[in-house]
Amino acid sequence: MLKYELGCELNYNIGEPSTLIFNIGVVSNEYQTIVQEDLHCEAAQIEEYITPIDRNRYLRINAPAGNLNISYRSIVELTHDYSDPSQIIEVDPAHLPLDVLHYLYPSRYCQSDRLFRLAEAEFGNLYPGYSRVTAICNWIYHNISYLSGSSDSGTSAGDTAIERVGVCRDFAHLGIAFCRALNIPARFVSGYAYGLNPPDFHAWFEAYLGDRWYLFDPTRLSPQNGLVRVGTGRDAADVSFATIFGAVQMTQMKLVMNHITAGAETSDRILIPTIEAIATA
Repeated sequence: MLKYELGCELNYNIGEPSTLIFNIGVVSNEYQTIVQEDLHCEAAQIEEYITPIDRNRYLRINAPAGNLNISYRSIVELTHDYSDPSQIIEVDPAHLPLDVLHYLYPSRYCQSDRLFRLAEAEFGNLYPGYSRVTAICNWIYHNISYLSGSSDSGTSAGDTAIERVGVCRDFAHLGIAFCRALNIPARFVSGYAYGLNPPDFHAWFEAYLGDRWYLFDPTRLSPQNGLVRVGTGRDAADVSFATIFGAVQMTQMKLVMNHITAGAETSDRILIPTIEAIATA
């Protein structure tokens, strides 16, 4: 079991009464236990909606003109389920659970139909299973340059495959698109990641193999057992950390994530090795 203290502070200047929807709260499930949590926002009412399946937590704030400050803090315990990669197989679409099937389809940022030929050429002859998804991550890591500010909200997996540069969400979108092109269900995950410098919201993906989901992060910027889930969706369009309706300008964003050692206060930069084949659901 691993324990982390994490959170964010978001500051906005609001020119007129506006609506903001945030997805910044940690998901509570069998692998993540919220030990302590605090959400604070002055001069605005907060409404929360939790999706029934993925447990995504959406916060709606109807804010007046002026300054809006929102802060979130949480202490989370992670309990991972590790599996032997050599025993993890792919599942034929005929035998997939029905609620997983929609993660086979192309989506806004993951045009798997457009990347079918590239996926087949690079990975079509590989042994099907966990090792093939690992090969996809290796390909992305070695062929796509990670460069902050190199993409925007319109960049898709197809764009990243052509331009060969991107950030974490682009790496995740490309991994998802390659998996779906090979009939492997894949989904987008956003959250907090331990060890990022500078700290920021992070994105990775999960592939459905065997009888459950397994996490993959082709950026290799954070240990896999240092990833804390906030949102799950078909792609980034489903789980943006902030969706804004109105004349709003962000003025500041701060994130923090520390590892808590047993019997000690919070401590930064504890070395936690990357672990493969971590089951997530």
